[in-house]
Amino acid sequence: MLSGVGHQLRRMASSVSSDARFIFRQWFDRESCTYTYLLGDADTKEALIIDPVIQLAERDAQQVQDMGLNLKYVMNTHVHADHITGTGLLKKLLACTNVKSVISKESGAEADVYVSGGDEITFGDMVVEVRSTPGHTNGCISYVFHAGRRVFTGDALLIRGCGRTDFQEGNSETLYNSVNSQIFSLPDDYFVYPAHDYKGLTVSTVGEEKKYNPRLSKPLDEFKTIMSNLNLDYPKQIDVALPANRVCGLYNLPAALTEKYGDKLVAK
Repeated sequence: MLSGVGHQLRRMASSVSSDARFIFRQWFDRESCTYTYLLGDADTKEALIIDPVIQLAERDAQQVQDMGLNLKYVMNTHVHADHITGTGLLKKLLACTNVKSVISKESGAEADVYVSGGDEITFGDMVVEVRSTPGHTNGCISYVFHAGRRVFTGDALLIRGCGRTDFQEGNSETLYNSVNSQIFSLPDDYFVYPAHDYKGLTVSTVGEEKKYNPRLSKPLDEFKTIMSNLNLDYPKQIDVALPANRVCGLYNLPAALTEKYGDKLVAK
């Protein structure tokens, strides 16, 4: 029995080891429990960032510079309600690289590039596929990186959970259908990287979530009942985050951020 477990662990370790073709980093914000992701082409050094947080934009920009990367895109999975995006500030901190912001066409937010399900985003010789996964919000999208067998699910699918559906255009049936058709349709060994985790978990797989997710492994009617009885608190940062995130995180910001960054936070 132990030898079988050991074999499984070795196989998992091998599957998540670095791939010489691309660069991958997962960063964390303790305040909002948000994961930010970096993907880069190892040969061309073109890169993209997914779901940055404004308080840690300097960290992200420094990492990009340290690794000698050319940041091509800063992408959000949706208009977040629990933190202010670092998109706008990253564009200003790395202005010399002509970074472009990316968000769903259905989000209602400003961006340089609008995407819809079926679109592809290229960086170097690498490609990320856009899949529309509404239900938490109308503008939720997931990014599938087939070369690395990874899917970045935003709040649509969390590790053993999912995004709430009781505000901001939320709809339980829509979310259930989105996850099943657009994420659970991927191969079982694809790694699931969500926008948040509150229990210290960093990664899952499609196969694990199909089997063990206590909400989305259930039939639709049971899922809808679960979601309607969560009784969650009102998001603490929503009144600040939503208006800012509609303009790349550069509007009506907390005084501490305005004082720190000054003119860098003036939307243009």
